[in-house]
Amino acid sequence: MKEVIEALSEFVAARDWEQFHNPKDLAIAISIEAAELNELYLWKDINELSEVPAERVKEELADVLAYAIMLAKKYNFDIKEIVLEKIKRNAEKYPIEKSKGSALKYNQIARD
Repeated sequence: MKEVIEALSEFVAARDWEQFHNPKDLAIAISIEAAELNELYLWKDINELSEVPAERVKEELADVLAYAIMLAKKYNFDIKEIVLEKIKRNAEKYPIEKSKGSALKYNQIARD
């Protein structure tokens, strides 16, 4: 991950783009790139998903991840740490015995 962060930082610095990378604009960029990823699947039914070019998915996903990494860097977040923390919180909200095989949101699953 360190190599990716350094490569992104060098890429941005070489173009003097840091000035544009405030948290608000990085968050908006994530949303825009995620929308471009979603657009690849727009109007396709489940049987047409194989028609979505994997190379395009890879490109758009890379954009989403790059902006997310830059936003994490802006806040000095440790990416590994924040993802593992979120998994732990989600494990509490979605206990296996109540949520396995279910798409219900945590506030809809039966609680004891």
